[in-house]
Parts: sequence; C-alpha cells; structure tokens
Amino acid sequence: MDQNFSIVSLVLGASTVVQIVLALLLAVSLASWTVIFRKYFSVKEARLKTDDFEQEFWSGTSLNDLYQAAVGAARHGSPLQRIFGSGMREFLKLRERRVEPTALVDGARRAMRAAQQREMDVIESNLSFLASVASVSPYVGLFGTVWGIMHAFVGLSNLQQVTLATVAPGIAEALVATAIGLFAAIPAVIAYNFFARDIDRLSIRFESFMEEFSNILQRQVAPHAGSGSGSGVAAGASRFPSDAGGR
Repeated sequence: MDQNFSIVSLVLGASTVVQIVLALLLAVSLASWTVIFRKYFSVKEARLKTDDFEQEFWSGTSLNDLYQAAVGAARHGSPLQRIFGSGMREFLKLRERRVEPTALVDGARRAMRAAQQREMDVIESNLSFLASVASVSPYVGLFGTVWGIMHAFVGLSNLQQVTLATVAPGIAEALVATAIGLFAAIPAVIAYNFFARDIDRLSIRFESFMEEFSNILQRQVAPHAGSGSGSGVAAGASRFPSDAGGR
C-alpha cells in the first residue's frame, strides 16, 4: 500500500484543528523571523553609532560642538549621543538658574539616567515577543500533536483490523505539528540569547559613559563648590573640551 508522507500531503490530510495549529505556528514563525532580521540591523546600527560617538567624544571635540550635533541629530543619531544630549541640556538649564554646583551634576546624571531608560526600552522592543515564541511554540505544537493522535485513534476505532500502515499516516500528520512548533521556537531562542547579550553590552557601555561624563562635570564644578557662583561654574564649563579629550 503506497502512502505519501510528504510534508504537504500530511498537512493537507490533517484534521481541521491541526491545520489551524499549523497555520498559527507558521504565522508566528514568519513574524519571529521578521523581528529577528529587524532587531539584528537595529542593534548593529546602535552599536556602530555608539562606537562613532565615543570616538568623537574622546577625540577632544568641544562639548559645545558635540551638544549642537546631538541637538541637530535628534532621532537619527546614536543612542549614546541622545543620552549625552539629555545630560548636557539639563546641565546648561541648571547652570542658567545658578543652582548649587553639586545639583548641576546630580541633575545631569538624572537626565542621562532617564534618557538611557528610554533608549533601552527602544532597543529591547520585541525581545519579549521572541521569548514568548521560544517558550510557547513547542506547547502549541504539542497540543496539535495530541489532538491529531486523538483524531487518528478515533478514526481507527471503526476499523476491524489495525496495522502499521493504517496507524502511521495519522501519527505522522500529528507529529508535523510538533516539528513546526520546534521550527518556530529554536530560532527564537537562539536569537533572543544573541540579542540579549549584545543589548547587555550596550547597556554597560551607556552606564560607563554616564559615569565618566559625570566625573568630567564633577571635576569642572568642584573647584567652585565653595563659592556657589554661577559665573564660576560657567568658567569651569569652558574647560570641558580639554577634559573630554584627555581620556
């Protein structure tokens, strides 16, 4: 007895519930691969732009020029550039109000922390989707398999003689659901771990930059902490470029 065990024939011969499960898993797999490719290019772009900004920052370029570039770049710049811009913007606003020198640094640090959180939210977007696909898809496929096996055995109950040739097609149709579930889950698991590692590295780089930039601000305002004068802080701020270039 000739049986066609190709994937297409098994899917077409499966029960309606199993076909729905397979269609769902294929749609999820397609969405997962779309997220994987988009996330790969977005994380790579963030990493390269961060490299470029760090190189420019520590090359000795004036912080005023860097700040103007950050304002002009807006949403098209580096995540680290936007973090720097937020801290510098808050520092300049507080300096105009002639607040205490220590408050200048604290305000800039808080602004950078908030900007970093916004940037990380953007970079980490859709990671939860990959995690859900990785954890749920095998169980959805298993559900399709169990349902398909139940359907196959119910059909066999009407037969007087059951052989391997009569059992195999129904079992094979059901097992396709498990295979498709794994097909959707495995790439999602690998991609999630890959992106999570790269994003953690970016987060560490952001944290390190914020601390280093805060130290630069602290060194500038520290000599004038006793006076508390806005003019003293402004004079210290004029020396930023030389400090930035002395990494």
